[in-house]
Amino acid sequence: MPTTFSRINSSAATLTKNRTEGSVTPSSGMCVTCVDGCIGMCEIGKSAYRGHEVIYPQPFGVITTAAEKTYPVDYSHFNIMGTAVGAYGIEADSDKAIFPAVNLEVRIGHDKGIKFRYPWIIPGIGSTDVAKNNWEGLAIGSALAGTGLTIGENVGGMDMESVIKKNRIFDTVDLKRRVKLYKDYQRDGYGAIIVQANVEDTRLGVQEYAIEKLGVEIVELKWGQGAKDIGGEVKIKSLEKAKMLYERGYIVLPNPTNPDVIKAFEKGSFKEFERHSRVGMVSEESFAQRVEELRKAGAKYIFLKTGAYRPADLARAIKFASKYKLDLLTVDGAGGGTGMSPWRMMNEWGVPPVELHSLLYQYAKRLHEQGEYVPALALAGGFTLEDMIFKGLALGAPFVKLIGMARAPIAAAMVGKTIGISIENHQIPVYIERFGTTKDEIFVTSGELRHELGNKEFDGLPSGAIGLYTYYERLAQGLRQLMCGCRKFTLEHIARNDIAALTPEAAKISGIPYVMDIDKADVNDILK
Repeated sequence: MPTTFSRINSSAATLTKNRTEGSVTPSSGMCVTCVDGCIGMCEIGKSAYRGHEVIYPQPFGVITTAAEKTYPVDYSHFNIMGTAVGAYGIEADSDKAIFPAVNLEVRIGHDKGIKFRYPWIIPGIGSTDVAKNNWEGLAIGSALAGTGLTIGENVGGMDMESVIKKNRIFDTVDLKRRVKLYKDYQRDGYGAIIVQANVEDTRLGVQEYAIEKLGVEIVELKWGQGAKDIGGEVKIKSLEKAKMLYERGYIVLPNPTNPDVIKAFEKGSFKEFERHSRVGMVSEESFAQRVEELRKAGAKYIFLKTGAYRPADLARAIKFASKYKLDLLTVDGAGGGTGMSPWRMMNEWGVPPVELHSLLYQYAKRLHEQGEYVPALALAGGFTLEDMIFKGLALGAPFVKLIGMARAPIAAAMVGKTIGISIENHQIPVYIERFGTTKDEIFVTSGELRHELGNKEFDGLPSGAIGLYTYYERLAQGLRQLMCGCRKFTLEHIARNDIAALTPEAAKISGIPYVMDIDKADVNDILK
């Protein structure tokens, strides 16, 4: 166990480091010897000349970020329990119970009308530049794979070309483009595009616009995310755009209409404005009213996403989702990914994933035992590969139907895009060139996609989309192998006893038996 869980006062996220990197005081993060004359490379020193700018991960617009705090318990503290006996969801026949036969399809919604080919979803990609610049890959790749993609907060309000009349969205360019890109590549009704809303989006009527004008069937209320307990933030390099967002009602710092601020910006004292969103004020009355408004507006399905708030807020989230018959509740654990969140906040606030997800299971089980409706649940917070996906589904079984991931899919889309650019420029890195020099040679799924889509449509695919699709293909095959080893051939058969806790602490938090205690009854029956 580490002596400290956090790295303090220096991080690649804030472009800071200690002068004496080998000798750092654990409790403060300061150099053991802080000397007069240092230029200030650590967070304290950099804050002496750049102030509030050092709160946020940098550089904005080309990175995603997640906490580097080491939590006492995480999903690596559980192992998957395979078996040599039987099969669930398929005939127990060695010629039939093979891993390609594992069915990963999942259906959610009050009428089971939302169908995904794979049990995961991107829970919210909003108005940050890194999201906008990679949307082609994310939207097309998700649609081709038949999985869910959520358009996050502030997209309509941030669009310079949005038409807003009487404080309501009348028309958009970016939001319309994002929805259309997904729908154009959706196949056989699999997958879903979801439009999320925060306080500003709700005031602007973004979801009503998406339902009425863009044909969106699924909308999501947002209480927060695992990366922060305040509203969304972005940085703005343009004075004109900062003024526009200020006029639209956003919190913009410093005030872009102040003459002194304008002068300071023009002199280069600072180069970016900050746009902040307001925090929501949750009450059951306003929640119920908003759900009713969305249903009257034509929403077919309604989701709720909440973050790593205290347990009472988690209880409110699942209770409200139950009482007002929502179709999905996504719960995002602390430290989760973001395009821009206060760095120390991301590391030091909220309930970590395993603890939060374990509480969610307890609350869902309690509601179920009371005979109340339990919506489909999705877990988020640092999931990246198939073993983590399996563990999350098992920890929350039978209530958890999906795993939410954002940073990992963005990474896959960005890598795919970068490879595409290198192919076009005939500057393929040696590490990649060993696989080939064309999309068909480098991307292992290209043959499958070319066969399914045809040459013309495949050749028009952005490489970011192929990157995301190929990453998803890997996750799917890996998950099928894990499920086959557990003899679970459909997702509905994954259970909490498919994993074991590796430490007594993990067992106590999760309620998952310690590995030395699991199967005790079965062992006694076998050996007696």
